[in-house]
Amino acid sequence: MLKGNKNSIILKEVVLNLAGYHYWANQRLVAVLKKLTATQLDQELVSSFPSIRQTVYHMWDAESVWKQRIELVEKTKKPAPQFQGTFAQACDDWITVSRQLLEMVQQINPVKLPHTVAYYNSQKQYGKLTVIEILMHVFNHATYHRGQLVTLLRQVGVTKIPGMDFSEYAKKGQ
Repeated sequence: MLKGNKNSIILKEVVLNLAGYHYWANQRLVAVLKKLTATQLDQELVSSFPSIRQTVYHMWDAESVWKQRIELVEKTKKPAPQFQGTFAQACDDWITVSRQLLEMVQQINPVKLPHTVAYYNSQKQYGKLTVIEILMHVFNHATYHRGQLVTLLRQVGVTKIPGMDFSEYAKKGQ
């Protein structure tokens, strides 16, 4: 899937647009998340992860690990398990990873998008994906969990949640 150099320049434009959207949407979400109380962050809820905090930490971990894989880091590390700071600091660190991912996409040579990255997942299973497949996964994974977080935020009483649709990002000409 998505192999070959023929359309690499077009693919870079698409991925760059998605990377910009990803960073923008995460910033909008984090602005809301940082206002939550510890009770709201840790309230037990029914979703993929049992709380808002754990969902955010999963998103941060996943994005960090995939970024490291693109960078060809042999032994990737999830940041959340060792993290000792505040939730706001974790959000800032997550946004830093999102910004670094955007910068990586801005600087990448389009011919590198179809390059294959081999890795071992957290269950020690071997996998291979192209750089563009990894990026598409990262952006889709985050969209999935941002949607979950919107629902979780509503469940803990948050009523003012900014729109995070791609169309809103595109209309603003980000």
